[in-house]
Amino acid sequence: MVKTWVARHISTVKVMLHGAALLPLCWLAWQTFSQQLGGDPVQYLTHFTGKGALNLLFITLLISPVAKWIKWGFLLQTRRLLGLWVLAYALIHVGIFWLLDLAGRIDLFVEEVIKRPYITLGLIALLLLIALGITSANRIRRKMGRNWQKLHNWVYLIVLLVPIHYYWSVKSAVFEPTIYLIIAALLLLLRRQKLMAYIPKKIRPKVA
Repeated sequence: MVKTWVARHISTVKVMLHGAALLPLCWLAWQTFSQQLGGDPVQYLTHFTGKGALNLLFITLLISPVAKWIKWGFLLQTRRLLGLWVLAYALIHVGIFWLLDLAGRIDLFVEEVIKRPYITLGLIALLLLIALGITSANRIRRKMGRNWQKLHNWVYLIVLLVPIHYYWSVKSAVFEPTIYLIIAALLLLLRRQKLMAYIPKKIRPKVA
């Protein structure tokens, strides 16, 4: 019964997902205007939006295995909107860092990218997300043909880069970033057969 309702009202489900993704940002805006961000507001904003992007990225990667497991193929229609929300959170995350931490200075941003490896990884992940977001439109997908899937398979690199970026960005409290790294590894493990195609046959391990 639930499956039938969701399948028939997938547009409603998408609206609900948009609302669920937007709600934390509304909460963050209210916290900002009511001055409830703690002793380091910029750090709070940066971490909130960064973890929001990471959580949404993991949810997006979970859609395919869950849809296959419970045989709800129509859930795949929600991946693009979730992926675009990942990009939105990531852009806000970087925007806060650039505008509030670095006063909007391009030279300082470039300096930070060169000096700090975790920022370098984060920027690489952002550029890949932008490429995936731009090419997510159906019209572009049709024009790209098989190359579209090859490009969007870079999401598997993103799902590694982002938690590593998070892990390297903290100085001592590594427990939570470690959990994210484990989740990322599990998400990739679910796709081990697909990922094996990118490993040369001579060194490719056998997959049961």
